[in-house]
Amino acid sequence: MRNDWILDVLTDLRTFADQNGLKASAEQLADTCLVVAAELSNKDQAVLSEQAGVHGDGVTRLSGCYSAS
Repeated sequence: MRNDWILDVLTDLRTFADQNGLKASAEQLADTCLVVAAELSNKDQAVLSEQAGVHGDGVTRLSGCYSAS
């Protein structure tokens, strides 16, 4: 993940909230960490698929290759 720095920031915020008695904020930030991690993972998978040549029809093609018709 190239953008996983955001998880470090969210974790720091969650730790601060937890240490300062901001329980609801800490819980919300923990949930936010999970959502961000999932979105980053999905984004990375989409980029890898695009680079591999996986197209909307589910067919993987090498660059410059076309299906035989």
